[in-house]
Amino acid sequence: MNAGMNRNASYLVRLVSIVWRRRGARHAGAELLRARRRLATGVGAVLLGLVALAFAAISDRAQGAFAALIAHWPYAPLLLTPALFAAVVWVTRRSAPYARGSGIPQVIAASRAPDTPPSNALVSLWTASVKFVLTVVMLLGGASVGREGPTVQISAAIMVKVHRYLRVPITSGVLIAGGAAGVAAAFNTPLAGVAFAIEELAAAYEQRVAVLVMGAVMIAGLVSLGIAGDYVYFGVMRETLGVSAVLMITPVAGVLGGAAGGLFSRLVLGFAGARWRPIAAARAHPILFAAGCGLTVAVLGIATGGATWGTGYGATRLLVEGHGQSDWFGPAKFLAALATTLSGAPGGIFAPSLAVGAGFGNLLAGVFHNQPAGAVVLLGMTAYFVGVVRAPLTAVIIVMEATAARGLILPLFATALIADGASAFVCRERLYHGLAKPFLALVEGKAA
Repeated sequence: MNAGMNRNASYLVRLVSIVWRRRGARHAGAELLRARRRLATGVGAVLLGLVALAFAAISDRAQGAFAALIAHWPYAPLLLTPALFAAVVWVTRRSAPYARGSGIPQVIAASRAPDTPPSNALVSLWTASVKFVLTVVMLLGGASVGREGPTVQISAAIMVKVHRYLRVPITSGVLIAGGAAGVAAAFNTPLAGVAFAIEELAAAYEQRVAVLVMGAVMIAGLVSLGIAGDYVYFGVMRETLGVSAVLMITPVAGVLGGAAGGLFSRLVLGFAGARWRPIAAARAHPILFAAGCGLTVAVLGIATGGATWGTGYGATRLLVEGHGQSDWFGPAKFLAALATTLSGAPGGIFAPSLAVGAGFGNLLAGVFHNQPAGAVVLLGMTAYFVGVVRAPLTAVIIVMEATAARGLILPLFATALIADGASAFVCRERLYHGLAKPFLALVEGKAA
């Protein structure tokens, strides 16, 4: 009997020892995976921060080269811009169809079914590389594009590649963190990166994703800060508004700016599904239509003395700092951004939308001429930008961080909330989520 008890005790000891060793192995494996995930996030954030800075520098040089060209040959864009639009759309459709447009809809779609073949195609390094090059080419032709949306897609691709190289599972958090860090690095606005992840990229924002996002944003922001310095994207704006001025201007800016931004979104989303014969014919001949869009951008640029070409960063900064522009700048930039977006070429709408909003704010400043012009411009920027992207928190934080306008935080939030409601009245569907539908159908259809 004692021998049997000893055998049972020995068996129990061996069983406990095996379970303990297996538990230890699992714990060690989990710790190793956690360490690799942290390393992948850190390395990815550093790389995408460097790429974002390089993208910004090259984009600025491309705009400078275009400005030098038109200084010598003012009417060259009438031939150059349509030709480049057509060529870029042709190359995009043939070699990297997922590089078209902003890039944010692709990341939204890929995050719904991460690490599947369709999602991998949307955020591949090849797609990101083509996006990088073709966006720069568009700026060489004076296109009204921004680099922030493309930076989101490029950053997500870099983050995915690093995680895959270090054998870390690709989750939605990886894509969201990459995209958010891209926004932070592009604008030098870390808080806006976190807000953008919450409002636009994340369908379900969990604590685990929050930590990943904040870590990536912090590292990418430090890379940008260390290399480019503590610059303010649109210049410093110290002016404020009194309570009575806020009560007068905020509703006007919010309603009109939000409605104008909603109109832009409605036109962009409506173009894809409209059955009107001229629009259907345009969709059937995309290269020719892109050339027509390029010609429109060229004519608008010549008519406004070059104000509508490129990202609009220079004109926006002047308006924020209180230097007025022509009253036609806002409407003309609206048409230039719309033509560029409808062309289907790679390029973002963040910076052009902020520029259009600044032009709208410039019109408001003429109406409320007794108030500080820079402060009114910021309210117009916020209202129109919210109307386009329907992300009030992101818009307010971008404008606040990019102009150091902390004294206007409450008027900006009030304007953003009003603009969001006005935009929803004009266009129910949010722009990026509407543009993501074809990519979502691809991802969810093949993942099912």
